Amino acid sequence: MKIMILDAHDVILAASRKCGYGVALVYQEAYHEGDRIVLEVDKQGIYVLQLDETLGAHPLYLKKEASFPIPISELSRTCYSPFAFQGERHLLTLSHVDSLPRRNLACNPHDRHETVGIYPHATANVETRGEMVFAARNAIDGIFANEYHGEYPWTSWGINQDPKAELHLEFGRPVSIDEVRLTLRADWPHDSWWSEATLIDSDGEVTHLSLEKSSLPQRFPIPQKTITCLTLCNLKKADDVSPFPALTQLEVWGTEG
Repeated sequence: MKIMILDAHDVILAASRKCGYGVALVYQEAYHEGDRIVLEVDKQGIYVLQLDETLGAHPLYLKKEASFPIPISELSRTCYSPFAFQGERHLLTLSHVDSLPRRNLACNPHDRHETVGIYPHATANVETRGEMVFAARNAIDGIFANEYHGEYPWTSWGINQDPKAELHLEFGRPVSIDEVRLTLRADWPHDSWWSEATLIDSDGEVTHLSLEKSSLPQRFPIPQKTITCLTLCNLKKADDVSPFPALTQLEVWGTEG
């Protein structure tokens, strides 16, 4: 397995070394526009990955080659800690994992629009004003702060008041799920909320959810099944004066398929 930093011209700036139970790369330079992280593994599967100290280390599914464009511009960084990818010393790690318990299979703080080969991966047909602080990836970053909006750490998936908004979650492989949890953004009275939502899985099975005005995770046990993707859609806004419902976290609990 290998971690590399490449510049905008595909020149390799640094490469990892064996360390502990995998590899590590200590990059002692500032990142520049166009730099990206490339990961290589012999076999696609679950690995524990950390691309920046502020994101932490998480078990994620990697294809044999994966890439992560480093967010440099101010517009691309609003969903991250102000310290993320900053400075002149960065620790990146990648290691094997033998087995994992039941967990939130949707969590991936390393997700972003341009990420390739790293799962889970969230996309949406609408994101408020195209701003990263309202991007779909925020719904799977593992951050539950939801009493405010518009800046880190109060990130969310914002739907730009679109009743046809949909969030699509790809797992990259079959997973066995048994529960879904939704945490709504709760910046009331600025925010509204959804009273109903629908889940459609990769088999086309439809699950209807009834939601409440709550700042806490709302749990929905479902019959255990194996899927590869999930779509959250048919979001029905509650009957209140605010036009701004939003999602802070989507959790999908289960085990490897």
